[in-house]
Amino acid sequence: MPDFNLLVTLDVLLAEGSVAAAARRLRLSPSAMSRALARLREITGDPLLVRAGRRLVPTPRALELRGQVGPIVDAARAILRPAEKLDLATLHRHFVLRTSEGFVETFGPRLIARIREEAPGVTLQFVTKPDKESAPLREGEVDVETGVIDLTTAPEMRALPLFEDRWVGVARDGHPILDGRVTLKRYGAAEHVQILRRGLHISEVDDTARAAGAERHVGVVVNGFAAAIALSRDTDLIATVPERHTEGLRRGVSTFALPFAIAGFTISMLWHPRMDGDLAHRWLRSCLRSVCSMEAAR
Repeated sequence: MPDFNLLVTLDVLLAEGSVAAAARRLRLSPSAMSRALARLREITGDPLLVRAGRRLVPTPRALELRGQVGPIVDAARAILRPAEKLDLATLHRHFVLRTSEGFVETFGPRLIARIREEAPGVTLQFVTKPDKESAPLREGEVDVETGVIDLTTAPEMRALPLFEDRWVGVARDGHPILDGRVTLKRYGAAEHVQILRRGLHISEVDDTARAAGAERHVGVVVNGFAAAIALSRDTDLIATVPERHTEGLRRGVSTFALPFAIAGFTISMLWHPRMDGDLAHRWLRSCLRSVCSMEAAR
């Protein structure tokens, strides 16, 4: 296999026309540079530099190579050089964000406005999150994912918290449960929508309510927050959903505090470590954090 480091050596030798000068420039010993020149002569089948009096002069083949090697070496250095600056005005990228229901409605408008202002050439694609499988991030199908980190999260994924969330109850405006304080007895007696998604059974609400003395009566099972809230909006069913995550979905319904203590949780963004150094991806992550922080301050 060719040693591409020899291209750099050849470029310097042809520029300097001297083994000693080339050695100083590359911080090598003269003997190491002489060995490199011998290797280049062997590979190219040409002496490249020949003695003329006290100096070395290039052969015709060397003169031909000098015009080719320089641009190749410069291009290689540009490829390997760390990215120095991101020009958002000319950036053209397509990012895929995998999120749970409600995230787009709640955070999407601010995120889109931020991106349109800073990088109009960037497009976003939001895809649903039916499960917690990490393969889409690992395989590059998804750029960023949002959700709760738990034992199912792939250990190699990078993660940063976006916001804290908590469970709340929702019911249609005028629902009898809203007449007075929502007690454990009234909460348990109501007919509930339960949320069941592939790979994610939201059981902590049932478990905590049961431990507090309220057995939920489940009338309907759905596969997401949007469906649960939609049913609560137009029926006497009530639902228990994340407060911040579903802010955009809860228009037209009433929200009430749960009659038992239940732990909150952190929503984080996750990405694959291969995207750590990508400046455009870093910018997207900063936009996402900023938008969620702005929402938190509201």
